Amino acid sequence: MESHGRDEGKGPVLHIVVVGFHHKKGCQVEFSYPPLMPDEGHDSNLLPEEWKYLPFLALPDGAHNYQEDTVYFHLPPLSGDVKCVYGVSCYRQIEAKALKVRQADVTRETVQKSVCVLSRVPLYGLLQAKLQLITHAYFEEKDFSQISILKELYEHMNSSLGGSALDGSQVYLGLSPRDLILHFRHKVLILFKLILLEKKVLFYVSPVNRLVGALVTVLSLFPGMIEHGLVDSSHYRPKSSVSEDVSLQESVSGAEEFVSVSVTDLANVSSEPEGEETASPSSGNGTEGDGNRLKAPSRPSPESSESDWETLDPSVLEEGGPKDAAETGAELPEAFEPKPETPITVQPQAVSGQGGVTQGLVSGLEEDQYGLPLAIFTKGYLCLPYMALQQHHLLSDVTVRGFVAGATNILFRQQRHLSDAIIEVEEGRVQIQDPELRKILSLTTADLRFADYLVKHVTENRDDVFLDGTGWEGGDEWIRAQFTLYLHSLLSSALQEDNERLLADYGAPFIAAWKITHNYRVWLSNKHPAMTAITPGHPFQGQYISVFERGKKIGNAMMTTSRSMVQTGKIVGQSVGGALTSAKSAMSSWFSTLAQPAPVAPEKHSRSD
Repeated sequence: MESHGRDEGKGPVLHIVVVGFHHKKGCQVEFSYPPLMPDEGHDSNLLPEEWKYLPFLALPDGAHNYQEDTVYFHLPPLSGDVKCVYGVSCYRQIEAKALKVRQADVTRETVQKSVCVLSRVPLYGLLQAKLQLITHAYFEEKDFSQISILKELYEHMNSSLGGSALDGSQVYLGLSPRDLILHFRHKVLILFKLILLEKKVLFYVSPVNRLVGALVTVLSLFPGMIEHGLVDSSHYRPKSSVSEDVSLQESVSGAEEFVSVSVTDLANVSSEPEGEETASPSSGNGTEGDGNRLKAPSRPSPESSESDWETLDPSVLEEGGPKDAAETGAELPEAFEPKPETPITVQPQAVSGQGGVTQGLVSGLEEDQYGLPLAIFTKGYLCLPYMALQQHHLLSDVTVRGFVAGATNILFRQQRHLSDAIIEVEEGRVQIQDPELRKILSLTTADLRFADYLVKHVTENRDDVFLDGTGWEGGDEWIRAQFTLYLHSLLSSALQEDNERLLADYGAPFIAAWKITHNYRVWLSNKHPAMTAITPGHPFQGQYISVFERGKKIGNAMMTTSRSMVQTGKIVGQSVGGALTSAKSAMSSWFSTLAQPAPVAPEKHSRSD
C-alpha cells in the first residue's frame, strides 16, 4: 500500500488524531501521531490542504447535543496517492470541572473532543470497537495532556491489523442488513437500485452513528463494495483550491477515453436517453453527445455551482410535498399479494472472495470473476458517509457527477433541488421529487416478490437454519448472499438485449437508465468468465419452479468455482455474531499488557484495565 508520502510505515493505520473544540478557533486538530504535517510537531494545528475538513468531520455538527457519538468519514488522498482514506471518530464530552488538569483555553462548562483513526482499510466497525475503549480510557484520565495511550494505540493497531486480510468477519462488523430490512422493508431494494443508477442520494438523520450505520450497511449489500469498491470514492477538491488544483480534474477523467472506445457497441443505447436523465435538473449521470460519453456530466455552467446554494427556491424549504409525490415507498403496487406458499429459493454460497480478485483493466478496482464490485464510486461519483456543513458546495460541484452522502444538518435536507433522492432514515422514507425517476424505480412484481421474501425471512420467527457459506437463514450473511444473487442475475439478464421479457422483470425503464451509467459501461467493456455460469432471469420471475431449478444451477456453479469458500463461509457465519465482543475483549487484554508507568506518575494508567 501507499505510504501517503510519509515515513510512518506500511501499517493500515496512518494517524491517530485528537480533535477538540476551541472557544475562539472552533474545531481544530490538537494532537496527531504521527504528525499530520511531517515537519511539524505532534501538537500542531496545521493540516494538509486536502484534509482541511477533517476537524469538522471528526467533531460533527450538533455534537454538543449528545454525550457521545461515532462518525465514519472519507478523506481525499493526499498528493501523489490514489486511494481513499477511511476515518473513524469517537466523540465524547466531559464537564470541565471534572478535569484534574484544566488548561488555560478551557473556558466553557464542557469539553468536547474526538479521537480519530485514519486508516488505509475500510474496517469501520472493527476500528470503532477498538477506538471506543481507548476514547473512554483517554477521557477517564481527566488530563488530556496524557497522550501516551494514543501512541500505544497506533502501534497496537498496526501490529494487530498489519497482516490481516479484508475478510467478511472484519469488514462487516457492526453492519446489520437485518436491521436495515426491518426498518426500510421493501424500500431497501429501491435504495439498491438508486445507487446502481449513480444518482445523487442523501441520507439524513441524527445522531451521526445512526446515519453512517445505515448508509454503509446499504453499501455492504453490493458484493465486494466495502472491501474493494470505495478506493476512488473521495476524490474531491476543497473549495479554496477549486481554481488551483487541476491534477484532480485529470484523475477524475483520465481513463474515460479508453472506456468510451471500449464500449463502442453502446453507441445506440447512449444516444436514446428517453428523458430519464434529463427530467431531473440534478441528475448525475446523463450523457453528452460528443465522443467522450463517459466524462462526468456537470451543471450548465461553473457559475451555477456556486449560485445554487444562494438562490434557493422557497418551495423546497417545505418539510415535504404531497405524500403521493414525495414518497417512493407509497408506490408499491397494491395488487401484489404475498404468497405464503412461496418455496425457499437456493441459498447461494458466499462469494466475497471467490476465485480471488484481480486488478480491473478498466475500472482500476480489484475485481472478482464476475467483474464485481461495480465501478460505481469512481470518476467523480462520491461516497461520503458523513458530510460536514463546510462541504455543502460538493452537492453542486461541476466535477461531482453524483454522490451517496450522509448529513445531520437540516440545511442539506432543505436543499432538495441538489439531490435526486433524500433518505429520511428516522421515518424510513425515500423521497424523490422527479416523477420520471420514481417511475424508473417503481418495483416490478418480481422485485416485490424478492423484497417480500427478504422481509418475511427477517421478520418471521423461524427455526434457525444454518446454511453453508451464508450463515443462518434470515441473518446478515444470508441477506448479503441474496443481493449477490440478485445482482448476478441482473447483470446476466442485461446481456440479453433481445429478450424483453427477462428485462421487464427488473423494469424496462430501469434497465434502459442503468445501461447508460458509468458502472455498467465499465463492466460491459471487459470479459468476466464466471458470468457464463449465471442463468439470465430474475430470481423471482414467473413460475417459482423455474426459479428453484435455475437457483440450483447457480449454487452449483458457485460451489465448483471455489469449494474452499464453503468452509470459510461457515467460519464467517459462526463468528460474525460475536466479533464485536471479541474485538473489545482483545482491546481489554491489550490494556493489561501496557508498559508500566513511570514512578513519578503511577496513577495515570491505573484505569486502563
